[in-house]
Amino acid sequence: MAEPSAKRDGSESEKLSTNTLEDSKTVLENSEAPVPFTVTPVRQNSSSNSAGDKYSPNRNSFRKNFAHFELGDDGEAGDTQNSITSLLSSKFRDLSKRWKQYGEESPRFRKRLVSKWESLNYDKIDSTLHQQDNELQKKKSKRRLTFEWIIRWFMMFLVGIGTSLLAAGVHISVELVSHEKFLLIAKYLDECSENNCLIKPVAIWCAINLGITLLGASLVTYVQPRAAGSGIPLIKSYLNGIRVPGLLSLRAFIAKTVGVILSILGGLACGKEGPMAHSGGIIAAGLGKGRIPWFSRDIKVYSMFRTDHDIRDFVAAGAASGVSAAFGAPVGGTLFSVEEAASFWNTDLVWHVFFSAMIACFSTNFLLSAFEGHPTELSHPGLVRFNTFPNLTFDLIEIPVFIIMAVVGGLIGALFVVMNYKLTIFRQKYLHRHNWIKVAEAGLVSVVCAIIGFLLMFGVNECTTAEPSRRHATTSKMFCSGDSHNSMSTLFLTTPEGCLKSLLHDPLDSYSPVALTAFIILFFLLSVWTYGLSVSSGVFIPSLALGAAWGRLMGMGVVQLFPEQAKDVGKYALIGAASQLGGILRTTISLTVIIVECTGDISFGLCIMITLMISKWVGDFFTTGLYDMNIEVSGIPLLSSEPPPLCENVKASELMSQPVLSIYPVEKVGHIIDILENETFHGFPIIDQDPSSFLQAKGKLHGLILRSQLLIMLQKKVFAPEGQKIKKKLTLNDFNDPHSVPVHLTIKDIEITEEEKHHVIDVRPYMNRTPYTVTPDFSLARVFRLFRGLGLRHLVVVDEEFQNGQKTYIQNSSISKTPRAFMKTKPKCTLITIS
Repeated sequence: MAEPSAKRDGSESEKLSTNTLEDSKTVLENSEAPVPFTVTPVRQNSSSNSAGDKYSPNRNSFRKNFAHFELGDDGEAGDTQNSITSLLSSKFRDLSKRWKQYGEESPRFRKRLVSKWESLNYDKIDSTLHQQDNELQKKKSKRRLTFEWIIRWFMMFLVGIGTSLLAAGVHISVELVSHEKFLLIAKYLDECSENNCLIKPVAIWCAINLGITLLGASLVTYVQPRAAGSGIPLIKSYLNGIRVPGLLSLRAFIAKTVGVILSILGGLACGKEGPMAHSGGIIAAGLGKGRIPWFSRDIKVYSMFRTDHDIRDFVAAGAASGVSAAFGAPVGGTLFSVEEAASFWNTDLVWHVFFSAMIACFSTNFLLSAFEGHPTELSHPGLVRFNTFPNLTFDLIEIPVFIIMAVVGGLIGALFVVMNYKLTIFRQKYLHRHNWIKVAEAGLVSVVCAIIGFLLMFGVNECTTAEPSRRHATTSKMFCSGDSHNSMSTLFLTTPEGCLKSLLHDPLDSYSPVALTAFIILFFLLSVWTYGLSVSSGVFIPSLALGAAWGRLMGMGVVQLFPEQAKDVGKYALIGAASQLGGILRTTISLTVIIVECTGDISFGLCIMITLMISKWVGDFFTTGLYDMNIEVSGIPLLSSEPPPLCENVKASELMSQPVLSIYPVEKVGHIIDILENETFHGFPIIDQDPSSFLQAKGKLHGLILRSQLLIMLQKKVFAPEGQKIKKKLTLNDFNDPHSVPVHLTIKDIEITEEEKHHVIDVRPYMNRTPYTVTPDFSLARVFRLFRGLGLRHLVVVDEEFQNGQKTYIQNSSISKTPRAFMKTKPKCTLITIS
């Protein structure tokens, strides 16, 4: 593990000041070796010390010398942006350094931390209260477990049904309205091309796009900003263990579903398939929680699945169901949830997720087939299908061509990520200061899309007699005579899904190389500009359409060079689409299965897999994937699938500074309030103070208490004057019921009088009696795997001491997010937390 730029021992930690962040940034900018972490104190100790001494007069004065550190500022992405900027610029400034960045001589450990993010509690609390509840349930445990097993499968069924209803509703709405929209525009284009009044259809096109997009952008911006984009990066972060406020709310559902319809109808270069994963996750979370949020209140339905662990499983199933309904790929949707989203898996969860995805696929197929007038044929398994390719075979001599296309896809994908990153940073610095600017930018992009579509149709002005492959394709004659039509109208007078199908299946002579080249350049720029707007939009379909366009262009060249070997450009368009999607998103297994399921031909699976793997490798050489880039820019601390390299020699005792705040089994209410007001930790060790030590943080470990538990105990006033018995007792429902206690309860919402602050509170019945513990010599790699594999939020590192025959005591410390900034100290024991 690379050490921080400034090593500090216990005595030096007392000298830290507010200049720490500036010094760290200076070192980061001037030093050639990457500095992994920056730290800054976020509070002074004067106010909290006085409060702590007031309500805890017997406490020692260690708090006066205690400095609590957090990384970042107020939850913004300032430090994150600097680290990503240096990363991307260094890669393009000197590619030769790429080979040294992950070598033994210069290891890289990049951790960007922002304190506003809170983690989920996946670990069950082993408290006396839980044990008493289990004792009461012993007699009916078998019946209760059987009932819970049945209900869980039934809920997965409902998740699939709900996602399919939503997918069908969104698809039908888009198809009906967009068809009428483009028919109107084509009508005026045909008329005005003869009467020299082309400004009229352009004005109509721009006005329709502008009005619809402004409405969709306003819905997302002012109702729920978490609904912007595809939502997959945030869903991935949630399933990794990060609590994202507002992500699974009713407002987000409305803004996401209605917003994606308006985004597509507004002419933006986006798709509805990505947002389906987010929408499916919201449906699953709502069904799992059993409550309907209505303004500031919740309508209670049932309370069987309320823990973070259960809701996580439902959200994973919802995300898989959304992808399955979008592409008609239940296996691909399950693998997508495994590979791209969730971090913690087991066999039962895989079966639940696959069952939900299969139900979503079948139900969507039935609904769309019924809409087409033949419900029993089941010929529409997903919102977008690549349809059947007439000649989807390949020769071994074509594999080198596919490899070259994969490299091109990886390069274009890396360029897409870099340009979108730069644009995202520019938006955060200058455009996202006011909400009206977000809405105005989305409207501007929609108008530009309409103008570019018209200019390509007018400027290229190529006529073709080739019949479009789609039955209901909208075309415009626009200066063409006879049975011919403008070739570019097939690509722009349709939705992005229709554009993709045209590029995959239209005849060879439908588009000229000049038309395709112009389309590729401008559509690439529009796609980069669109992703990141304050609208509900996805990147799946634009990526596939862009790759299909340049894949079709390369296929036309192969046909000209080898007319006997290559007769169909459709498969080259398919390879281009796959490599472009892999180069942008950097997923392999799930995308391979999704594309194979969409085409319905397994014989071409080898070529698709090779293409996706190579495009991912090429893209990873330059940048991270698009979703990972968005997560990093947002400052969300994400646990990767593997621990950092070369960290086996880093011990648990070296991870962070000390000491951490700890709590006694019976504590003063005023001291608890002081801690919750001034600290951001979400877990506190319960200890008995060592009478031989002057440090309050040293003592025998009894358990662990969560911030949320302390808040509820204060809200319920589970305390009494010192020396008197606490009569009020809490039950499990008091901790899980969102009706009696607000879901987002904070210390500011609790009213405690001055007299009550001198009362005492007993945390022993509610604390986790058996928290996970390790020794100080535990390596960082093993700590990382424990957090990743078990879904931990807290890990206690204990050190045994035998002094004069006394019992074992511990000393502890904490960080706000794990793995986080690691201060070079030698604590005898540590509490590692994901806060």
